[in-house]
Amino acid sequence: MRRSPLVALGAVVAFLLAACIPTTKVPEVSDPIAGTPVIYGHTSFDLASAGYRQSEYFISGTAEAYSPEAPLTSDGMWSVKPTSFAPFTTRLLVNRPIDPEKFNGTVIVEWLNVSGGIDASPDWVQTHVELLRRGYAWVGVSAQAVGVNALKGEALGDPERYASLNHPGDSYSYDIYSQAGRAVVGNPDKVLDGLRPRTIIAAGESQSAGRLVAYINAVNPLAKVYDGFLVHSRQAGGAPLSQAPLPAVTLPIPTLIRADLRQPTLVFNTESDVGALQARQPDSPWFRLWEAAGTAHFDHYGLVLGATDSGDLDSATAWFDSMLNPTNRPGGLFECATPINSGPQTYALRAAVDALNDWVVKGKLPPTAPRLQTTSISPVQYVLDANGNVLGGVRNPAVDAPVAKLSGLGQSGAQFCALFGTTIPFTDAQLDALYSSHKDFVTKWKQAVKDAKASGFLVAQDANLLRQAAADSGIGR
Repeated sequence: MRRSPLVALGAVVAFLLAACIPTTKVPEVSDPIAGTPVIYGHTSFDLASAGYRQSEYFISGTAEAYSPEAPLTSDGMWSVKPTSFAPFTTRLLVNRPIDPEKFNGTVIVEWLNVSGGIDASPDWVQTHVELLRRGYAWVGVSAQAVGVNALKGEALGDPERYASLNHPGDSYSYDIYSQAGRAVVGNPDKVLDGLRPRTIIAAGESQSAGRLVAYINAVNPLAKVYDGFLVHSRQAGGAPLSQAPLPAVTLPIPTLIRADLRQPTLVFNTESDVGALQARQPDSPWFRLWEAAGTAHFDHYGLVLGATDSGDLDSATAWFDSMLNPTNRPGGLFECATPINSGPQTYALRAAVDALNDWVVKGKLPPTAPRLQTTSISPVQYVLDANGNVLGGVRNPAVDAPVAKLSGLGQSGAQFCALFGTTIPFTDAQLDALYSSHKDFVTKWKQAVKDAKASGFLVAQDANLLRQAAADSGIGR
């Protein structure tokens, strides 16, 4: 049938509007998927014991890919427009309080990390103790093609469970992530089983942090989905805004977080994240940079201890002991050249989540942190104290009342060992020179705990656990 000119004109106008105006639709959300979801690098204990339930959902819609309207500049002040559209179906993994009264109103939406070729949840692992304590909900998003394809594969996934998933490519990952956030706030009866979110905070570590850098500068001004951002372990630039088979659009080096941002953003970096030193920028009413002393990009806690940490004294003691007895074979999965970092990243990152949430919800500015001290950033040269630990940055008892030299650098070996830093326990002679007795060590450790808590870099429950772990230790006996 031949359409009238007016009908044809209407179709053209509709197409042009679709090409210029970002989609704000809430994606279609499935019923909960029965059975056990596939997720790697997650906690292994029963969430029900902490009053939580885990569910998985599929979301479907049409995703946009973006092109810049002008060359991308290092200041992050970009303008982009949607130029390509494709259907998608991906999954959300949800951990939420069972009792609505326990829900604090905030949902952490993690861009799942695919550096290992499969979805992993490093921010959940590093922060879950505090999320469970405070009643956060958590949503993991399979935003990237490699994660979705792995879920569908025989080797690492579940082909039958995930047969309906479809990812059009990582150029569309940014809008898929936007639509995941819209599903949380637009369809909470399904995604959160009726919990009512007041705040959603975007989070991502490593490769996912690079995606968030691009998202914040390019997509956030259009989408306006997330209330705040936790950018964890970024590098100097960020992930491509667009990539093959679409035209490649890479980010400049360095890329800063745009100055006109009006969503609180906390960038949390470790000693390993040396590329990010090129992208340092001043704190502002909307931006904070925390660089944590004694930490590595990923560590013994994230690889081994975090999976079973229920927030009790045994877990804190296991972390403390790992500084004295570090391993170069975490979990027996692979071997690094020397023992990997056993630093306190998890404790500082838990404080960062709460500080960011208070910033978003209450308008309470997080504490400012001194930068890690350097004499050079390319190549990096940190300023070290007499014990070999870095000066400056977010301080903690592990470096201010140390029992080991903790670094984000100096590692090599199999897999991703270069990211895992190093731990060199002090000899008995070194410990004797630092602490005249067990009481002397405990006194100095407790003072360092007090200082970290007062500075806003350690939450109260963790301060209590770390004080007790030191008191129970054999240091100085």
